[in-house]
Amino acid sequence: MHPQATAPRRPVPIITMLTPTERIRVDAAGEGSYQAVHRDTVAELVQDLKLKRANAVLVSVARCDQQSQAGVAALVREFPRVTTFALLTQVDRATPHAMLALGSTGLKELVDVREADGWRELRSRLLSARGEDIQREALGQLATDLAGVPPDCWRFFESLFVAPPGVCTVRMLARRLEVLPSTLMSRFFRARLPAPKQYLAMARLVRAARLFENSGYSVANVANHLDYSSPQSFGRHVRMLMRMTAVQFRDRYDGEGMLQHFRITLVLPHLRLLRELRPLSPSWGARLARAGLRDAPAILE
Repeated sequence: MHPQATAPRRPVPIITMLTPTERIRVDAAGEGSYQAVHRDTVAELVQDLKLKRANAVLVSVARCDQQSQAGVAALVREFPRVTTFALLTQVDRATPHAMLALGSTGLKELVDVREADGWRELRSRLLSARGEDIQREALGQLATDLAGVPPDCWRFFESLFVAPPGVCTVRMLARRLEVLPSTLMSRFFRARLPAPKQYLAMARLVRAARLFENSGYSVANVANHLDYSSPQSFGRHVRMLMRMTAVQFRDRYDGEGMLQHFRITLVLPHLRLLRELRPLSPSWGARLARAGLRDAPAILE
């Protein structure tokens, strides 16, 4: 049986440039499926993308005049992994020209909400635009690679990709997995596998490579999104793991390429050992301690 690649559902963070009336209707239609932050200019949308990593952009056809056309075109070009939708709520004399202008920017997604079904379509399409696509892709491939591994081994790999970016150390990952960091590290060491730290670090670079597919993100933006302490810290991380600079990494790897590097380096060569790995199961020492034998010999750990 293949492990199940599931991730917790959260409201999709989106940013918008809408009319005041559209803002009210978009908020009311959210129903917990998305969380909208409303902005007035394209420049503000771009700034939010760089700082907050919205998963989608929603732009009103009524707001896309000739003045904003160049800005929307740049946004679509520089952030291809962030889906930008045009929202149509009404038709007037200016609408055909506005839609032609939007089409010339490269924006290809239009949602017509003049009928009730349109709002359901908007929710559905925003949900499909979740920015965690590389995480889902990784879990899908790993579910095949790791078929037959113990459930707690799968839980370790799943956590690498579903944990928030702020989970950046083995101690934090171990807390999330409800296991002692020393226990987690010793299980990998005894199995003669790469250290958990290496798996976590490489998984973070898979996310970084996907973010870099958006040319609008600088090295500093990616470092911020992934909760590195600074761009310099991110650069040192890349150099230590990949033996290249952050700029070279950006030029060489996209998300899919880095995911394959993760698999080829840390998973596929170790499948036999991983199928025996139980990194989270209670040890004999822990079982004895819970039974009241507090002085259980450390060798049982």
